[in-house]
Amino acid sequence: QVQLVESGGGLVQAGGSLRLSCAASGRTFSSYDMGWFRQAPGKERELAAAITGSGRTTYYADSVKGRFTISRDNGKNTMYLQANSLKSEDTAVYYCAARPTSGSGYLTRSARLYDYWGQGTQVTVSS
Repeated sequence: QVQLVESGGGLVQAGGSLRLSCAASGRTFSSYDMGWFRQAPGKERELAAAITGSGRTTYYADSVKGRFTISRDNGKNTMYLQANSLKSEDTAVYYCAARPTSGSGYLTRSARLYDYWGQGTQVTVSS
């Protein structure tokens, strides 16, 4: 079992920045690929960014590429999402998720294939 707790959400003006954190407890953190998903009201949950267990490979949705940076510190069992140049369309509940790493370097983008989820943190960007 892996327990995930997000923090760092809040209200920010358009153009501003936030740093989200996801603290994990349980088994070896580096054994899990991690993702940041987000869900806006009335929309499906979508993958914003993901990172392999080693941290060597990352994925970004086109909508956040160049503005968001995903990273992890396996020594601290924590994953981060640095979100810069925020836009109103970034407003959503952000969830961190984990799944056992495949070891192939391929990052799964489907929410259905992630096994563990945090409770979510609200990010609201005012225009």
